[in-house]
Parts: sequence; C-alpha cells; structure tokens
Amino acid sequence: MAHVDDTLGHKDESLGGLAKQLSTQMSTLVREEIALARAEMVEKAGGAGLAVAMLIAAALLGVLAAGVLSACFVLAIALALPGWLAALIVGVAYLLFAGILVMAGVRKVKRTGAPIPEQTIETVKEDVSWAKGLTRSAKG
Repeated sequence: MAHVDDTLGHKDESLGGLAKQLSTQMSTLVREEIALARAEMVEKAGGAGLAVAMLIAAALLGVLAAGVLSACFVLAIALALPGWLAALIVGVAYLLFAGILVMAGVRKVKRTGAPIPEQTIETVKEDVSWAKGLTRSAKG
C-alpha cells in the first residue's frame, strides 16, 4: 500500500488509516462546534432574558403604582375639576409612562439581537473549507 504524508509531515499506513483519522477528527470537530453553539446560545439568551425581565418588572411596577397612586391623584385633581375629568387625566398620564417603558424595553430587545450562533456558523464554514481541501489533496 502507498504511504501518504499528512499535513503534519507524518507517514500514515494507508488510505483507510487516513479515512479513520479524518472521521475521528470530524467527530471531535462536530462535538466542539455543538458545544460552541450551545455556549453562544446561552450567552445570547441571557441578554434576552434580562430584557424580558425588565419589561415584566416595568409592567408590574406600573400596575402597583397605578393602583396605589391613582386614588391619590384623582382625589387631588378632583379638588379643582370634576371627578371624571380628574380620572381621565390620571389615566392618560399612566398611558404615556407605559409607552415610554415599552419603547425602552423594545430598544433593549433589539440591541440584544437574534439568538443566532454567528461565531459557530463562521467556524463551521471554515471547517467545511478545510475538509474540502483535505479531500482535494487526498484525491490529487
């Protein structure tokens, strides 16, 4: 059987030995790429989780504040205006504050980005190019 020099300058027994070595290396590479993708997804999900937590906290605080302060504000304004108009003014003010909080939360979600393992995709592309180069050199 013919001996082939691999990329590190070592002699290998046969084409079968090269195929076995390539298979082992590809298995290791795939496992490492999966681990990298998992780590990248966990990192991105953590950022999105913080944004969602901020939105939930904002909503909860909005409800609590509205419940506690609504009566106070309505009664204070009702000293100068009819009660229905005082309640309308307070309700509109709450809607404005809620809108500001929603815009801030949406901006945070957009800044976090999509949970796509971009680094893993790039390294997989490099691995495919590397593997194609190996198969071309083995054929030639």
